[in-house]
Amino acid sequence: MPQLPAADAARIAAYLGADTGFAPINVVAETGSTNTDLLRAIVAGEASPGAVLIAEHQTSGRGRFTREWLDTPGTNIAMSILVKPKRPMTQWGWLSLLSGMAVTTALRSLDATQAFRVELKWPNDVLIDTRKVCGIIADGNGEYAVIGIGVNVGQQLEELPLPSATSLALAGLPTDKSLIIARILTSFAQYFEQWQLTGDIRTEYLALSATIGRSVRVILSDTESCEGEAVAIAGDGALVVSRAGVPTPFAAGDVVHLR
Repeated sequence: MPQLPAADAARIAAYLGADTGFAPINVVAETGSTNTDLLRAIVAGEASPGAVLIAEHQTSGRGRFTREWLDTPGTNIAMSILVKPKRPMTQWGWLSLLSGMAVTTALRSLDATQAFRVELKWPNDVLIDTRKVCGIIADGNGEYAVIGIGVNVGQQLEELPLPSATSLALAGLPTDKSLIIARILTSFAQYFEQWQLTGDIRTEYLALSATIGRSVRVILSDTESCEGEAVAIAGDGALVVSRAGVPTPFAAGDVVHLR
């Protein structure tokens, strides 16, 4: 597929409006990792909270558990957001969860008639028709946090990294990267502000979750997994799974929806 028009920083800023807390918004053609770039910029004193870095192609993108995040140049969104949380670091696990909430809300807003197809699987996997369309990773240094968001936008089947993945184009949803980025940032700002003020956005998370109430398998490693019913989200964002009536929290792991 031909490359989509590149993300445009001026258009993104225009969509966000004058009161946006996101600045500067920078778009680069290629980099290793937008998260790594912003972390380095923090150390060098060259970045401040609200900075957004977007790349048309990442050569060293990462997913959860140090997995590679692969993309075809020009067909996806790869961006990182720099924030300075006020909440204790023990609560920072919510940053990746609320980022998944932001992407889910943003993608649902692109076409209200198709919103039901976009789901959020714990902790932050955004799915369309049960296939993954977005990956999120959060890094921090104790004072600042960087949230990396990757969205498959224009990829065709042969360009996808996994058979279980999809893209907005394949799903028949809008592929205007500047508009999508602005919608994600707008939703992110709302959830982040609420979390900063209250420390508890579980009600909002549950309203978007496709995991709670389902039978699930939590994969902890190549050799270890467990099954049960996902019944709740703990205060720290952990998934609570009932196993023979005994609730067990899981702070990390890959979740498979069984039904």
